[in-house]
Amino acid sequence: MSDHKSGYVNIIGSPNVGKSTLMNELVGEKLSIITSKAQTTRHRILGIVNQADYQVVFSDTPGVVNSSYKLHDAMMSFVNTSLIDADIILFITDPFEKQTNHIETLEKIKNCNVPVFCLINKIDLLDQKGIVERINYWKEQVPNAEVFPISALHKFNIDAVWELILSKLPINPPYYDKEELTDKPLKFFISELIREKIFEYYKKEVPYSCEVEVESFKEEEEIFKIRAIIHVERDSQRMIIIGRGGHMLKRIGTSARKDMERFLGKKVFLDTYVKVNKDWRSNDSKLKKFGYKN
Repeated sequence: MSDHKSGYVNIIGSPNVGKSTLMNELVGEKLSIITSKAQTTRHRILGIVNQADYQVVFSDTPGVVNSSYKLHDAMMSFVNTSLIDADIILFITDPFEKQTNHIETLEKIKNCNVPVFCLINKIDLLDQKGIVERINYWKEQVPNAEVFPISALHKFNIDAVWELILSKLPINPPYYDKEELTDKPLKFFISELIREKIFEYYKKEVPYSCEVEVESFKEEEEIFKIRAIIHVERDSQRMIIIGRGGHMLKRIGTSARKDMERFLGKKVFLDTYVKVNKDWRSNDSKLKKFGYKN
């Protein structure tokens, strides 16, 4: 065990540049919800990859944002923590980003004293000239980083990223039990699967105003029985989530249940209902209840 490698590899970047897609590809499990909308990842989610001689603790973080709610402050605290405890930083950008959403975070990355890999994701959307231009741009922006074009969706250069990570991983004993895949309980991923469907099926502000709470989670011999609350901030949002005659809520439930059955490997009975929880995104005690604050 003396030459065993272990470390935190923390994934940081603006919303919607593909952090969660990369995390899921590296870990090999669907641990972070993926939608086309920004700010879908709200928590810091660990994905742990174990082999006999190493343990890589990947950390997906919320997209760096300027604060509009106390929820955003809490999300940024997860980002800041991941800058502090990183052994390696994967700074993710995409072909369209000229600057990160959060200049202070970029400055911290430029001044950190651990290996930084700047990964330009979605590179399949550029021609060769565009790729060279982006690589040169980010080499100037983050001179302490090694810059690589990748496509997490199409698995381009992912093996090379793995080799880089393993080459820079420090010698440490494992931080977590070798059987662990993540630091989050099953209930967390169940709530995330429901929240993913809300982002898929609704537009504008509604998905950002929702939080999902798994109220009960019971495993029986042949079935999981799950009861979940979708919290919204306004009565009008509640009506939108439910839909005419409950049609939209049923659609969420059916789609989420199918994903849960794949995730859990067992039949699922899912009961969902919607509750107005006024201004929860700006309330410290409610944010604490939902796991955004200690």
